[in-house]
Amino acid sequence: MNALRNNVKLIGRLGAQPEIVNFESGRSLARFTLATNERYKDKNGQWKDLTQWHNINAWGKAAERIQKLLSKGQEIMLEGRLVNQSYESKSGEKRYSTIVELSDFLLLAPTKAEN
Repeated sequence: MNALRNNVKLIGRLGAQPEIVNFESGRSLARFTLATNERYKDKNGQWKDLTQWHNINAWGKAAERIQKLLSKGQEIMLEGRLVNQSYESKSGEKRYSTIVELSDFLLLAPTKAEN
């Protein structure tokens, strides 16, 4: 049953080129944003588009694969878990953010430039 806890699956497009950070320890981190889209009808029957942006972090071998395979605009399916972070702003306010820590991904469609 633990496999079902804190498990996220998303399908979307990369909002920018992934940022790769290589640490002195030899560990790699890939950071990028993923846009997911929904269509729904509002109370007046008009179709509306809603885009959600998700911050994604990938470590180790997944980061290396992302560096080789992914670029802005590509559509992927990813699986991961939610991680809550807190930090202090420059003005001293405590802020919170939620990221998706990627465990695996699948490339779904090429970018328009590759067609």
